[in-house]
Amino acid sequence: MIKPGYKRLGDYIEPMDERNSNLSVKLSQGICNNKYFITPRQVAENSANDKIVRTGQFAYNRATTRNGDKISIAYREGPDCTVSSAYQIFRIKDENKLNPHYLWMWFRRPEFDRYARFKSRGSAHEFFEWDEMCEVYLPIPDIDEQRRIVAEYQAVEKRIATNEALIAKLEETAQTIYKKMFVDDIDPENLPNGWRIGHLSDVACYIKEKMDTGGLTPETYISTENMLKNRGGISEANSVPAGKCTSFSTGNILVSNIRPNFKKIWLATFNGGCSNDVLCFAAKEGFQPEFVYGAIVKDEFFDYVMAGSNGVKMPRGDKEWIMKYPVCVPSEEILEDYNNKAKTIIAYQNALIAENASLAALKQLIGSSISQQ
Repeated sequence: MIKPGYKRLGDYIEPMDERNSNLSVKLSQGICNNKYFITPRQVAENSANDKIVRTGQFAYNRATTRNGDKISIAYREGPDCTVSSAYQIFRIKDENKLNPHYLWMWFRRPEFDRYARFKSRGSAHEFFEWDEMCEVYLPIPDIDEQRRIVAEYQAVEKRIATNEALIAKLEETAQTIYKKMFVDDIDPENLPNGWRIGHLSDVACYIKEKMDTGGLTPETYISTENMLKNRGGISEANSVPAGKCTSFSTGNILVSNIRPNFKKIWLATFNGGCSNDVLCFAAKEGFQPEFVYGAIVKDEFFDYVMAGSNGVKMPRGDKEWIMKYPVCVPSEEILEDYNNKAKTIIAYQNALIAENASLAALKQLIGSSISQQ
Protein backbone atom coordinates (compact mmCIF):
# COMPACT_ATOMS: atom_id res chain seq x y z
CA MET A 1 0.00 0.00 0.00
CA ILE A 2 1.35 3.40 -1.03
CA LYS A 3 1.58 5.90 1.81
CA PRO A 4 -0.37 9.17 1.43
CA GLY A 5 1.77 11.88 -0.14
CA TYR A 6 4.29 9.44 -1.63
CA LYS A 7 4.99 9.83 -5.35
CA ARG A 8 6.37 7.54 -8.03
CA LEU A 9 10.05 8.24 -8.71
CA GLY A 10 9.75 7.20 -12.36
CA ASP A 11 7.68 10.32 -13.06
CA TYR A 12 10.64 12.51 -12.11
CA ILE A 13 13.67 10.75 -13.60
CA GLU A 14 14.80 9.58 -17.05
CA PRO A 15 17.46 7.06 -18.14
CA MET A 16 20.68 8.11 -19.89
CA ASP A 17 22.79 5.99 -22.21
CA GLU A 18 25.61 8.16 -23.51
CA ARG A 19 28.61 6.11 -24.61
CA ASN A 20 32.24 7.21 -24.62
CA SER A 21 32.52 6.43 -28.32
CA ASN A 22 35.03 9.20 -29.11
CA LEU A 23 37.00 8.52 -25.88
CA SER A 24 36.53 12.14 -24.81
CA VAL A 25 36.13 11.21 -21.12
CA LYS A 26 39.35 9.84 -19.64
CA LEU A 27 38.32 9.27 -16.02
CA SER A 28 37.07 5.72 -15.37
CA GLN A 29 35.20 5.04 -12.13
CA GLY A 30 33.31 2.35 -10.24
CA ILE A 31 30.84 2.65 -7.37
CA CYS A 32 31.23 0.96 -3.98
CA ASN A 33 28.39 -0.12 -1.71
CA ASN A 34 29.20 2.81 0.59
CA LYS A 35 27.69 4.89 -2.20
CA TYR A 36 30.56 6.87 -3.69
CA PHE A 37 32.66 6.71 -6.83
CA ILE A 38 35.98 4.85 -6.63
CA THR A 39 38.82 3.91 -8.95
CA PRO A 40 37.95 0.46 -10.31
CA ARG A 41 40.27 -2.51 -9.81
CA GLN A 42 40.48 -2.97 -13.55
CA VAL A 43 40.25 -0.23 -16.15
CA ALA A 44 39.29 -1.19 -19.70
CA GLU A 45 41.98 -0.46 -22.29
CA ASN A 46 39.23 0.77 -24.61
CA SER A 47 36.37 2.58 -22.85
CA ALA A 48 34.45 3.38 -26.04
CA ASN A 49 31.49 1.27 -24.92
CA ASP A 50 31.50 2.55 -21.34
CA LYS A 51 28.70 4.84 -20.22
CA ILE A 52 29.34 8.49 -19.42
CA VAL A 53 28.13 9.92 -16.12
CA ARG A 54 27.81 13.68 -16.36
CA THR A 55 28.05 15.97 -13.34
CA GLY A 56 24.65 16.04 -11.66
CA GLN A 57 23.60 12.58 -12.82
CA PHE A 58 23.06 9.37 -10.83
CA ALA A 59 24.58 5.96 -11.56
CA TYR A 60 24.12 2.56 -9.96
CA ASN A 61 25.34 -0.98 -10.34
CA ARG A 62 22.30 -3.06 -11.35
CA ALA A 63 23.95 -6.22 -9.95
CA THR A 64 23.15 -6.71 -6.28
CA THR A 65 24.49 -10.24 -5.81
CA ARG A 66 27.36 -10.49 -3.29
CA ASN A 67 27.06 -6.78 -2.53
CA GLY A 68 26.02 -7.03 1.11
CA ASP A 69 22.89 -5.26 2.28
CA LYS A 70 23.47 -2.13 0.21
CA ILE A 71 23.06 -1.16 -3.42
CA SER A 72 25.98 0.60 -5.09
CA ILE A 73 24.53 3.94 -6.16
CA ALA A 74 26.10 7.40 -6.27
CA TYR A 75 25.39 10.99 -7.28
CA ARG A 76 28.06 12.53 -9.50
CA GLU A 77 29.29 15.86 -8.16
CA GLY A 78 32.80 15.68 -9.58
CA PRO A 79 33.89 15.94 -13.22
CA ASP A 80 32.33 13.72 -15.89
CA CYS A 81 33.49 10.11 -15.76
CA THR A 82 32.79 6.74 -17.34
CA VAL A 83 31.46 3.59 -15.71
CA SER A 84 30.84 0.05 -16.86
CA SER A 85 28.25 -0.39 -19.59
CA ALA A 86 26.39 -2.67 -17.15
CA TYR A 87 25.59 0.29 -14.90
CA GLN A 88 22.36 2.28 -15.13
CA ILE A 89 22.64 6.06 -15.51
CA PHE A 90 19.78 8.52 -14.98
CA ARG A 91 19.03 12.13 -14.25
CA ILE A 92 16.20 14.21 -12.83
CA LYS A 93 13.92 15.65 -15.49
CA ASP A 94 13.17 18.93 -13.70
CA GLU A 95 15.26 19.96 -10.69
CA ASN A 96 12.66 22.59 -9.82
CA LYS A 97 10.34 19.72 -8.94
CA LEU A 98 12.80 17.25 -7.40
CA ASN A 99 16.06 18.41 -5.85
CA PRO A 100 18.90 15.95 -6.67
CA HIS A 101 20.42 16.25 -3.19
CA TYR A 102 17.02 15.52 -1.65
CA LEU A 103 16.77 12.37 -3.77
CA TRP A 104 20.33 11.50 -2.84
CA MET A 105 19.36 11.66 0.83
CA TRP A 106 16.61 9.15 0.12
CA PHE A 107 18.99 6.76 -1.64
CA ARG A 108 21.25 6.74 1.42
CA ARG A 109 18.47 5.56 3.70
CA PRO A 110 18.58 1.87 4.73
CA GLU A 111 14.91 1.59 3.70
CA PHE A 112 15.91 2.15 0.08
CA ASP A 113 18.62 -0.52 0.30
CA ARG A 114 16.15 -3.01 1.71
CA TYR A 115 13.66 -2.19 -1.06
CA ALA A 116 16.31 -2.56 -3.78
CA ARG A 117 17.48 -5.91 -2.44
CA PHE A 118 13.90 -7.16 -2.10
CA LYS A 119 13.03 -6.09 -5.65
CA SER A 120 16.19 -7.53 -7.23
CA ARG A 121 15.46 -10.38 -9.62
CA GLY A 122 17.44 -13.28 -11.00
CA SER A 123 18.60 -16.79 -10.16
CA ALA A 124 22.40 -17.12 -10.05
CA HIS A 125 22.77 -13.34 -10.23
CA GLU A 126 20.24 -10.77 -9.05
CA PHE A 127 19.71 -7.33 -10.60
CA PHE A 128 17.82 -4.21 -9.55
CA GLU A 129 16.49 -3.16 -12.93
CA TRP A 130 15.38 0.25 -14.20
CA ASP A 131 11.69 -0.58 -14.09
CA GLU A 132 11.94 -1.34 -10.39
CA MET A 133 13.82 1.90 -9.77
CA CYS A 134 10.96 3.75 -11.41
CA GLU A 135 8.50 2.08 -9.04
CA VAL A 136 10.21 3.52 -5.97
CA TYR A 137 7.77 5.69 -4.05
CA LEU A 138 8.97 8.50 -1.79
CA PRO A 139 7.58 11.69 -0.21
CA ILE A 140 8.23 14.68 -2.48
CA PRO A 141 7.16 17.95 -0.80
CA ASP A 142 7.32 21.32 -2.59
CA ILE A 143 10.75 22.34 -3.82
CA ASP A 144 11.28 25.00 -1.13
CA GLU A 145 10.76 22.39 1.60
CA GLN A 146 13.15 20.01 -0.17
CA ARG A 147 15.81 22.71 -0.30
CA ARG A 148 15.33 23.52 3.38
CA ILE A 149 15.83 19.88 4.37
CA VAL A 150 18.89 19.58 2.13
CA ALA A 151 20.41 22.78 3.57
CA GLU A 152 20.06 21.45 7.13
CA TYR A 153 21.54 18.10 6.16
CA GLN A 154 24.49 19.64 4.31
CA ALA A 155 25.21 22.05 7.17
CA VAL A 156 25.62 19.08 9.51
CA GLU A 157 27.78 17.24 6.95
CA LYS A 158 30.00 20.31 6.59
CA ARG A 159 30.46 20.57 10.35
CA ILE A 160 31.39 16.88 10.55
CA ALA A 161 33.94 17.31 7.75
CA THR A 162 35.42 20.37 9.47
CA ASN A 163 35.77 18.44 12.72
CA GLU A 164 37.36 15.47 10.94
CA ALA A 165 39.93 17.78 9.36
CA LEU A 166 40.69 19.33 12.75
CA ILE A 167 41.00 15.90 14.38
CA ALA A 168 43.52 14.90 11.70
CA LYS A 169 45.44 18.15 12.23
CA LEU A 170 45.56 17.55 15.98
CA GLU A 171 46.87 14.03 15.38
CA GLU A 172 49.54 15.47 13.12
CA THR A 173 50.47 18.02 15.79
CA ALA A 174 50.75 15.34 18.47
CA GLN A 175 53.03 13.23 16.27
CA THR A 176 55.16 16.27 15.48
CA ILE A 177 55.60 16.99 19.19
CA TYR A 178 56.57 13.37 19.89
CA LYS A 179 59.11 13.30 17.05
CA LYS A 180 60.58 16.63 18.10
CA MET A 181 61.01 15.52 21.72
CA PHE A 182 62.01 11.87 21.28
CA VAL A 183 63.23 11.28 17.72
CA ASP A 184 64.54 14.20 15.65
CA ASP A 185 66.83 15.83 18.20
CA ILE A 186 67.94 12.64 19.92
CA ASP A 187 71.30 10.96 19.42
CA PRO A 188 71.01 7.35 20.65
CA GLU A 189 74.75 7.30 21.30
CA ASN A 190 74.67 10.47 23.39
CA LEU A 191 71.43 10.53 25.36
CA PRO A 192 70.61 13.15 28.01
CA ASN A 193 70.96 12.16 31.65
CA GLY A 194 68.17 9.85 32.78
CA TRP A 195 67.29 8.77 29.23
CA ARG A 196 67.64 5.33 27.64
CA ILE A 197 66.69 3.37 24.57
CA GLY A 198 64.34 0.57 25.54
CA HIS A 199 61.62 -1.53 23.99
CA LEU A 200 57.86 -1.34 23.91
CA SER A 201 57.83 -4.07 26.55
CA ASP A 202 59.50 -1.61 28.95
CA VAL A 203 56.60 0.85 28.82
CA ALA A 204 53.56 -1.31 27.99
CA CYS A 205 52.15 -4.80 28.34
CA TYR A 206 49.41 -6.82 26.68
CA ILE A 207 46.03 -7.05 28.38
CA LYS A 208 45.06 -10.73 28.53
CA GLU A 209 42.00 -10.61 30.80
CA LYS A 210 38.97 -12.21 29.16
CA MET A 211 35.27 -11.44 29.49
CA ASP A 212 31.98 -12.83 28.18
CA THR A 213 30.62 -10.87 25.21
CA GLY A 214 27.10 -11.26 26.60
CA GLY A 215 27.54 -8.08 28.58
CA LEU A 216 28.61 -6.01 25.56
CA THR A 217 26.69 -3.95 23.02
CA PRO A 218 27.63 -2.82 19.48
CA GLU A 219 28.78 0.44 21.10
CA THR A 220 31.24 -1.29 23.45
CA TYR A 221 32.54 -4.15 21.28
CA ILE A 222 35.62 -3.53 19.13
CA SER A 223 36.84 -5.73 16.29
CA THR A 224 39.10 -5.16 13.31
CA GLU A 225 35.95 -4.53 11.25
CA ASN A 226 34.82 -1.48 13.21
CA MET A 227 38.27 0.00 13.69
CA LEU A 228 38.89 2.68 11.08
CA LYS A 229 41.94 2.90 8.82
CA ASN A 230 44.69 5.50 9.13
CA ARG A 231 44.19 6.24 12.82
CA GLY A 232 40.52 7.06 12.25
CA GLY A 233 39.36 5.63 15.59
CA ILE A 234 36.32 3.36 15.76
CA SER A 235 32.74 3.05 14.60
CA GLU A 236 29.81 1.15 16.05
CA ALA A 237 29.99 -2.62 15.52
CA ASN A 238 27.35 -4.30 13.35
CA SER A 239 26.88 -7.07 15.90
CA VAL A 240 28.42 -8.74 18.95
CA PRO A 241 29.47 -12.40 18.55
CA ALA A 242 28.87 -14.92 21.30
CA GLY A 243 31.83 -16.15 23.31
CA LYS A 244 34.86 -14.69 25.05
CA CYS A 245 36.87 -11.60 24.18
CA THR A 246 39.62 -9.41 25.66
CA SER A 247 38.46 -6.93 28.29
CA PHE A 248 39.78 -3.37 27.87
CA SER A 249 39.50 -0.22 29.98
CA THR A 250 39.67 3.52 29.45
CA GLY A 251 43.27 4.44 28.64
CA ASN A 252 44.17 1.12 26.99
CA ILE A 253 45.48 1.31 23.43
CA LEU A 254 43.85 -0.97 20.87
CA VAL A 255 45.64 -1.91 17.65
CA SER A 256 44.27 -4.14 14.89
CA ASN A 257 46.69 -7.01 14.38
CA ILE A 258 45.23 -7.93 10.99
CA ARG A 259 46.77 -6.02 8.08
CA PRO A 260 48.82 -3.69 10.28
CA ASN A 261 49.49 -1.47 7.26
CA PHE A 262 45.89 -0.21 7.63
CA LYS A 263 47.10 1.63 10.76
CA LYS A 264 44.03 0.96 12.88
CA ILE A 265 44.66 2.27 16.39
CA TRP A 266 42.49 3.76 19.14
CA LEU A 267 43.11 5.13 22.63
CA ALA A 268 40.10 3.81 24.53
CA THR A 269 37.69 6.36 26.01
CA PHE A 270 35.42 3.76 27.66
CA ASN A 271 35.45 0.20 29.01
CA GLY A 272 34.53 -2.67 26.73
CA GLY A 273 35.67 -5.82 24.98
CA CYS A 274 37.68 -6.48 21.83
CA SER A 275 38.16 -9.46 19.54
CA ASN A 276 41.25 -11.65 19.62
CA ASP A 277 42.50 -10.00 16.42
CA VAL A 278 42.85 -6.70 18.27
CA LEU A 279 45.93 -6.15 20.44
CA CYS A 280 45.22 -4.39 23.72
CA PHE A 281 48.08 -2.48 25.37
CA ALA A 282 48.20 -1.00 28.86
CA ALA A 283 50.82 1.47 30.06
CA LYS A 284 53.12 0.02 32.71
CA GLU A 285 53.54 1.66 36.09
CA GLY A 286 55.43 4.94 35.77
CA PHE A 287 54.14 5.62 32.26
CA GLN A 288 50.98 7.23 30.94
CA PRO A 289 48.73 5.94 28.10
CA GLU A 290 49.43 9.13 26.14
CA PHE A 291 53.15 8.33 25.98
CA VAL A 292 52.57 4.73 24.88
CA TYR A 293 50.04 5.91 22.29
CA GLY A 294 52.50 8.51 20.99
CA ALA A 295 55.19 5.84 20.67
CA ILE A 296 53.11 3.47 18.54
CA VAL A 297 50.76 5.72 16.58
CA LYS A 298 53.58 6.64 14.18
CA ASP A 299 54.04 5.23 10.68
CA GLU A 300 57.37 3.81 11.81
CA PHE A 301 55.64 1.52 14.27
CA PHE A 302 53.25 0.06 11.70
CA ASP A 303 56.13 -0.38 9.24
CA TYR A 304 58.00 -2.25 11.98
CA VAL A 305 54.99 -4.50 12.68
CA MET A 306 54.60 -5.26 8.97
CA ALA A 307 58.30 -6.17 8.74
CA GLY A 308 57.78 -8.92 11.29
CA SER A 309 54.29 -9.99 10.24
CA ASN A 310 53.23 -13.45 9.06
CA GLY A 311 51.14 -14.11 5.97
CA VAL A 312 50.83 -12.41 2.61
CA LYS A 313 47.16 -11.98 1.76
CA MET A 314 46.15 -11.34 5.38
CA PRO A 315 49.34 -10.34 7.26
CA ARG A 316 49.23 -10.64 11.04
CA GLY A 317 51.67 -9.03 13.45
CA ASP A 318 53.95 -11.16 15.61
CA LYS A 319 53.29 -10.34 19.27
CA GLU A 320 56.82 -11.05 20.48
CA TRP A 321 58.34 -9.03 17.63
CA ILE A 322 56.00 -6.10 18.39
CA MET A 323 57.15 -5.92 22.01
CA LYS A 324 60.75 -5.51 20.81
CA TYR A 325 59.89 -2.24 19.05
CA PRO A 326 62.52 0.34 20.14
CA VAL A 327 61.24 3.19 22.30
CA CYS A 328 63.15 6.18 23.60
CA VAL A 329 62.46 6.39 27.34
CA PRO A 330 63.05 9.93 28.69
CA SER A 331 63.57 11.26 32.18
CA GLU A 332 60.53 11.61 34.46
CA GLU A 333 60.52 15.40 34.05
CA ILE A 334 60.46 15.28 30.26
CA LEU A 335 57.94 12.45 30.31
CA GLU A 336 55.57 14.52 32.44
CA ASP A 337 56.00 17.51 30.12
CA TYR A 338 55.08 15.41 27.09
CA ASN A 339 52.12 13.78 28.83
CA ASN A 340 50.65 17.18 29.72
CA LYS A 341 50.90 18.33 26.11
CA ALA A 342 49.49 15.07 24.74
CA LYS A 343 46.59 14.99 27.22
CA THR A 344 45.45 18.45 26.10
CA ILE A 345 45.49 17.43 22.44
CA ILE A 346 43.79 14.08 23.01
CA ALA A 347 41.08 15.65 25.17
CA TYR A 348 40.29 18.10 22.37
CA GLN A 349 40.25 15.26 19.83
CA ASN A 350 37.87 13.22 21.98
CA ALA A 351 35.55 16.21 22.36
CA LEU A 352 35.42 16.59 18.58
CA ILE A 353 34.87 12.85 18.10
CA ALA A 354 31.98 12.96 20.59
CA GLU A 355 30.52 15.97 18.80
CA ASN A 356 30.74 14.17 15.47
CA ALA A 357 28.89 11.18 16.95
CA SER A 358 26.07 13.52 17.98
CA LEU A 359 26.13 15.23 14.59
CA ALA A 360 25.97 11.86 12.83
CA ALA A 361 22.87 11.02 14.86
CA LEU A 362 21.39 14.40 13.93
CA LYS A 363 22.18 13.80 10.26
CA GLN A 364 20.43 10.44 10.44
CA LEU A 365 17.45 12.10 12.11
CA ILE A 366 17.21 14.73 9.37
CA GLY A 367 17.50 12.02 6.75
CA SER A 368 14.78 9.93 8.35
CA SER A 369 12.50 12.96 8.63
CA ILE A 370 11.88 13.00 4.88
CA SER A 371 9.69 9.90 5.25
CA GLN A 372 7.40 11.98 7.44
CA GLN A 373 6.81 14.71 4.89
